[in-house]
Amino acid sequence: MQDFVIQECQTISDNFTKLKDLAPQLQKTVEVCINALKMGHKVMFCGNGGSASQSQHLAAELVGRYKKNRPAMAGIALTTDTSILTAVGNDYGFDEIFVRQVQGLGRAGDILIGLSTSGNSSNVIKAFELAKQMQITTVAFVGESGGKMGQMADIALCVPSNKTNNIQEMHLALGHMLCGLIEESLFHE
Repeated sequence: MQDFVIQECQTISDNFTKLKDLAPQLQKTVEVCINALKMGHKVMFCGNGGSASQSQHLAAELVGRYKKNRPAMAGIALTTDTSILTAVGNDYGFDEIFVRQVQGLGRAGDILIGLSTSGNSSNVIKAFELAKQMQITTVAFVGESGGKMGQMADIALCVPSNKTNNIQEMHLALGHMLCGLIEESLFHE
């Protein structure tokens, strides 16, 4: 058991060390989010399963606070309204749960951050397709291969793993860095 723990810790450590290679993509993501927020736009998040939870977590960091007491920022997780999710899922299909929200809530100049370990979540891909038509910047938090989302996103953060748990760990770390850098830039003292 101890060998397993040691090996898992080493894998996590190695993966997090490799995240520094994504600094240019993260910087660009921070910049587009800051510009959008300054212009009165919003940052929307979406994903399925654990990625849905992380979407909610990151939106909460923007609306609530990450580390600083400051005014709320416009962040929304498209994973939270059970009435919308179930109505759209029932009436139009699960692949439409995010695209319908982007259509109704999104505006040109907004940011859509999609999280997917595979990069091939069809409901997120559909939301990205519409977002591009609506002039909403798309950012993909995906695994190493990037999947279809990585290819189509305006900015792709392809973390260095193909294992779901490790991808999600790195997505959260990148998300925290994103929120921290946005907060620091907009509300520095």
